[in-house]
Amino acid sequence: MAKTSTSLRRSDEGREALRERLQAKGYHLTRQRMAVYEALSRIPHHPTAEEVFLAVKKRLPRISLATVYKNLEALVQCGAAAKLTYGGDSARYDIRTDHHDHVRCLRCGKIWDIEPRAGSSRVTPMELPKGFQVLECRVEFVGYCRSCRR
Repeated sequence: MAKTSTSLRRSDEGREALRERLQAKGYHLTRQRMAVYEALSRIPHHPTAEEVFLAVKKRLPRISLATVYKNLEALVQCGAAAKLTYGGDSARYDIRTDHHDHVRCLRCGKIWDIEPRAGSSRVTPMELPKGFQVLECRVEFVGYCRSCRR
């Protein structure tokens, strides 16, 4: 029983933190926005808006794809999600906004998080042009996932 109340508290704390992030950018935490956020957090890879739409539609059958896009954009704007774009492929969304790296399948386009091994260090540039300020560094491994290699 304590486990349930603890997870409920965490859920409530997470909801309140999300509400605060959204309000700071002028957004409200609506039922649709919460459903999009929850779907994004449950999908094990970084989904497209269409994949989020299909997941949310199971819970909210009347939601439109346009509403999902608008809510994903609100989550990105308030810093609760990140939008990943690679060339001409559909954007994918990441619930994690901390600095981390990815592995991407060239065939299906899915993207997963990867973590450095214990004791290893991140890749850092050895020499940058004078005066260059680094805002972001991405490490991405590109190849074929197990399903696509079959």
